[in-house]
Amino acid sequence: MHFSQSLLACLFASNTVAAGVTGTAFGFAAGTTGGGDVEPVYPTDIDELTSYLTDDEPRVIILSKEYNYISSEGETTEDGCRPDSNTCPDDGGQDAINGANWCTNSDYPTVSVTYDKAAITPINLGSNKSIVGEGDKGVLRGKGLRIANGAQNIIIQNIHITELNPQYIWGGDAITLVGADLVWIDHVRISLVGRQHIVAGYDASPRVTISNTEIDGNTSWSASCDNHHYWALLLIGEGDKITFQNNYVHHTSGRSPKVGGTGDGTLLHAVNNLFEENTGHAFAIAEDENGRVLAEGNVFINVVTPIEEGDAFMFSAPDASANAACQDPLGYVCEVNLLTASGTLSGSATDFLSGFSGEGLTAVAASQVAASVKSNAGVGKL
Repeated sequence: MHFSQSLLACLFASNTVAAGVTGTAFGFAAGTTGGGDVEPVYPTDIDELTSYLTDDEPRVIILSKEYNYISSEGETTEDGCRPDSNTCPDDGGQDAINGANWCTNSDYPTVSVTYDKAAITPINLGSNKSIVGEGDKGVLRGKGLRIANGAQNIIIQNIHITELNPQYIWGGDAITLVGADLVWIDHVRISLVGRQHIVAGYDASPRVTISNTEIDGNTSWSASCDNHHYWALLLIGEGDKITFQNNYVHHTSGRSPKVGGTGDGTLLHAVNNLFEENTGHAFAIAEDENGRVLAEGNVFINVVTPIEEGDAFMFSAPDASANAACQDPLGYVCEVNLLTASGTLSGSATDFLSGFSGEGLTAVAASQVAASVKSNAGVGKL
């Protein structure tokens, strides 16, 4: 049975499983409860917020204002580098901080970089947390979140993460997953980051759902020199399972997403998303790794290259006849994608579709997606 987007929204809104949280986690992250029904806390400043996020107590943390970490840890000036991609240094290109020795291990020319230190080190979350914005007020400025080393049962909902050294590659990641479990990222907006909006890898994060989230690539500093952010979504965990549904990914130029991973790699269900205004590629699936993608019921508008270099690890749901392959493992016939003023989307691999058995989703027709996603994805839209 296929539900309409509006019906799904009503069902989610009417079923609150945790204090402060709207709706119920679904897809691979079904069962995530975050802080449960503990009494919500309202942090007064960044120090109290950091304490709540990192302690060992179940927490429902309500963000009712902006928490600005910029300058809280000072800034530094050091040697970085100018990558080949920065062909427009005087007109909005991205130079690079020496993250992961990226500059040291290259022949890129050295340049001086001055950046805010807070964005380089994300906050490491403890388990059993709900982080929820109130209305459209919940803003995390200049600091990202990291869920790692066995942290689990976390809900991030209705917050805006922004301004992580956007002028520099390696300037900061907004949300990082490394060896996490039961994570639901919902109605989040991410903008103006230096590196990845969301990155998952390398250790397995086997139950993750990203939904109703806005990946906003508008920027004045672009690795592709066109005000579109290149470093959007990097999903390279070993054995990750990710539901990616009802999201709005726009004004990017690459890695939207890049999918791979060693071992079992990342299994990604990209369903009913809107990809719009991408001057490069949306999907990049590493041929020497094991990223596997089912893409169905998505809309691509002005996306130059919906998938980069081949189709070996994607099922692109091309037509009703081919899409019948979804029936046994998923319980329904997959929905065809819709492409407007875009390149082609290809991929005929089906041997991994059994991995989606039990995910518990249905898709709607792509014709219903664009208006619904623009109305519902991001902050202040619960």
